Amino acid sequence: MENFPVINLENINDEERKAILKQIEDACQNWGYFELMNHGIPHELLDRVERLTKEHYRKCMEKRFNEAVASKGLEGVQAELKDMDWESTFFLRHLPTSNISEIPDLTQEYRDAMKEFAEKLEKLAEELLDLLCENLGLEKGYLKKAFYGSRGPNFGTKVANYPACPKPELVKGLRAHTDAGGIILLLQDDKVSGLQLLKDGQWVDVPPMRHSIVVNLGDQLEVITNGKYKSVEHRVNARSDGTRMSVASFYNPGSDALIYPAPPLLEREAKETDMIYPKFVFEDYMKLYATLKFQPKEPRFQAIKGVYSV
Repeated sequence: MENFPVINLENINDEERKAILKQIEDACQNWGYFELMNHGIPHELLDRVERLTKEHYRKCMEKRFNEAVASKGLEGVQAELKDMDWESTFFLRHLPTSNISEIPDLTQEYRDAMKEFAEKLEKLAEELLDLLCENLGLEKGYLKKAFYGSRGPNFGTKVANYPACPKPELVKGLRAHTDAGGIILLLQDDKVSGLQLLKDGQWVDVPPMRHSIVVNLGDQLEVITNGKYKSVEHRVNARSDGTRMSVASFYNPGSDALIYPAPPLLEREAKETDMIYPKFVFEDYMKLYATLKFQPKEPRFQAIKGVYSV
C-alpha cells in the first residue's frame, strides 16, 4: 500500500508540472490506477455527496437490499457464491443527456449535489485526458476528440454501497474485472476499505484517503495507447465491519465513437509493436462486455476483432 501512487495536483500549473507529469506517466504505465489530492473539487462538495449518499442508502436502499438477501436465502449461505456481487447500486447518466431528474427517491438536495459533482468531475476528467495526451506526445484534445463520436462522450455515475456481509469469505462485494470505458473517477469511503487492484500477480489495497479522487484507466485507453497504458483488473472485497460507499463516475467514448490505436503512437513505435489492437465502434464493444465483464479482457479484444473481420 505504501507504494500506491498518490499524486498531488496542487502545483500542476507551475514549476512542479514536469515532476507531476512524470508521476502520472509512471502510474499509468505501471499501475493503471492512482489517487489524486488537491484535484480542484471542493472538500465541502465531497463531504456533501458522501453524507447524502449514505443518507439515501439508509433511507431508501438498505431495506430493499436486506429484503433481497432474505428472499434469496443468502444469510445462511455455506458455499462460495461466484455469480453475484454483495452490492446495492443505482446509476445516474450525465451525458449526452441527464436522467438525474427521473431517478426516484432522490431528494432535491441530493440531485443538486450530484449534478454539481458531475460537472466538476467532467472538467477534471477532461483535464486528466489532456495531461495523458501531453505524456503520450499527442496533441492537446486528442483523447477528448477520440471519445467524442457524433454526440459527445457518455458520462455516468454508479452509486454503490457494499453492506456489511456476514460471510465475506464466500462472496465478493464486486467480482474481479477491468472497466470497459475510458477514464474512471472514484470518490470512495475514507473509513471502510475493500477496493483492490491486481499488480504483478498480487492483490493490492487501494488506500482509503479523505477527500481524494481515485483514478483508473479503462479498456478504451489501452486500445488508443496501443497497450502503452493498460486497464487493470480490480475487485471489491466484502467486509463484515461496515458498509463501504463508492461513487464511481465513468467518462467513456460516445456510443458511435470509432476507437483505434492513435496513429502518432504507431508511427513512433518500433515495428514489433505495430497495431495489436482492433478498430471498433464503442457501442459494439459494450455489447460484448455486457456478457464477458467478469472474464479476462484479452478474449474481448479478440472477439471484437472477429466481429470486424467478417
